[in-house]
Amino acid sequence: MSEPLLEVEGLRKHFVTTKGLLRRRRVTVRAVEDVSFAIGAGEAFGLVGESGCGKSTAARALLRLIEPDAGGVRWRGEDVLAARGARLKALRRRMQIIFQDPYSALDPRQRIGAALTEPMRVHAIASGAEARRRAAALLDEVGLPPAVLDRYPHEFSGGQRQRIGIARALTLEPELIVADEPVSALDVSVQAQVLLLLRELRRRRGLAFLFVSHDLSVVRWFCDRVAVMYLGRIVEEGPAARVLAQPLHPYAQMLRDASPVPDPARRGTLPRIRGEIPSAAAPPPGCPFHPRCPQAIARCTGSLPRWTALPAGQGGVACHLHG
Repeated sequence: MSEPLLEVEGLRKHFVTTKGLLRRRRVTVRAVEDVSFAIGAGEAFGLVGESGCGKSTAARALLRLIEPDAGGVRWRGEDVLAARGARLKALRRRMQIIFQDPYSALDPRQRIGAALTEPMRVHAIASGAEARRRAAALLDEVGLPPAVLDRYPHEFSGGQRQRIGIARALTLEPELIVADEPVSALDVSVQAQVLLLLRELRRRRGLAFLFVSHDLSVVRWFCDRVAVMYLGRIVEEGPAARVLAQPLHPYAQMLRDASPVPDPARRGTLPRIRGEIPSAAAPPPGCPFHPRCPQAIARCTGSLPRWTALPAGQGGVACHLHG
């Protein structure tokens, strides 16, 4: 990979909450812990894992939709977390997000035209008739007619709303799109259409993607590289073809084995992922995965595995079996 477009180093985000009725106590939820990765221009980078592993929190923290507690985020070498005011506003033009739920991502009281032209007006890109013309062109690019501009979100299906969400993410002509489970709330047939649209937009516009998903088949098809998260940490990273075909970490192996493959010759019963993900408020000592790991050794219970880089651009893994 050439010089990274986006670099994330040691990102951390904890949430403090209270539990209990009679005896209230403060609990720290370690949602994201020491997450690092980089994305090159035009690259699709996948972030995968079970629900609750922290992948969506990491994506929103690097965009500063929620403020991280520690770590670094750099955009073309510039410190995103130190940016304020006009500079932060300019950086946000370069990075946009497509949300998971197309129903809650749009203001039900706002016409689609207003939802698309408002970012242009705020960032002084266009206003009035010019902004409306640009909005109509964006709708055409995502497969919707210009008449959509004067309608409200409740008049559309889920797939149409997600197309509108994609158009809104494109209004500021970003270089990076954070796609947070962009097809998980859609029907299977609609998922395919939206994924084809995203891939075409990536090709046509030269977009980079941070693609957050729990669906390995989608990531296998869309992404160049992938990182596997477990309990707030990245446990394996590398080219998607290698990680999803020959994973090294036992958790990545479990995800791979539980993911259906569209091959009738390999039809059969999928293995179940063993155990439940522990609470991020009380992670296990040592390797967070060791209570569920079929290959755990004594060392796994006592110390956190270090990151081991693999040769020839094959990524890395955090596992005592490979350290």
